Amino acid sequence: MNTATRKAKGKRLQKYICNLILKVFPSLSEKDVTSIRMGRPGEDVQLSNIAKKFFPYSIECKNQERMQYLWSAYEQAMSNAKGLEPIVALKINQKKPLILVDAEYFINLHANISILKNI
Repeated sequence: MNTATRKAKGKRLQKYICNLILKVFPSLSEKDVTSIRMGRPGEDVQLSNIAKKFFPYSIECKNQERMQYLWSAYEQAMSNAKGLEPIVALKINQKKPLILVDAEYFINLHANISILKNI
């Protein structure tokens, strides 16, 4: 795969995440949630100060085939979920454990928490 194709794959994922955040938080505008050009240092999705109040996360996007095992682990979690939200706990030597969840679920979960905090 050439460099342009790899960058295009990454850009599509960044745009998907931006659009998902904008859909879940309709009071934000495209100026608040921006996909950053490939090769630039820092976060892949840049949030304005207002957006960070709604969604206080630093977003790094990776659209790579080398992580293929994550999808098989997630599919296994889905098949075992029986009505619960599937998650995958990940760990490698000398690194903190991570949790893998569906992007839409995670962003909607945070939106629901934000709503409860504002009551």
